[in-house]
Amino acid sequence: MFEIRIICDPADTNRIVAALDTTFATGTVTVEPARDGKRTRLYAHVDHRAEQGPWPTPEAAYAFAPSIVREIAWTARTARTVIDLPFNGDDGREYWLRKAALLDRIALHDEQAGITSDADTAATQAARRFVDHDRDNSGGHPSGPIRAAYPRAAAESRGYVRQEYAHWAKHQ
Repeated sequence: MFEIRIICDPADTNRIVAALDTTFATGTVTVEPARDGKRTRLYAHVDHRAEQGPWPTPEAAYAFAPSIVREIAWTARTARTVIDLPFNGDDGREYWLRKAALLDRIALHDEQAGITSDADTAATQAARRFVDHDRDNSGGHPSGPIRAAYPRAAAESRGYVRQEYAHWAKHQ
């Protein structure tokens, strides 16, 4: 464990605290005025994050998933709602999660069957969209080992989708 001291513009305080939280295991961040009275001093006791472990395997993540055909139907039906209405919160999260998981499953199927397609690209784009949705809306389950705000979720977005889908499916 170590201490970090930062002197910054008060307008940057929240952004810096959020960045510390995504980079380190952070305790309470103390905020005090700097000596010049114009800036803010931040003190944080931090530690390196514990090793986060592997993502769930596709087999584990999608063990209880409905058939691909059924998920295509659900996604198409629900997409109409997304277009017609503001679609945020838990319902929006479920849509983006299930869509990303569906495209991930199709890409995995194509890969295993030796089929050349753009399914991998589509799955990655949908997974990134889901990570963005979770990050922007404080989504994801709080006990998840990898949160959407962590750099690893953005770098390995399909793994993040599998983690969140496994948790979502288990709690249905």
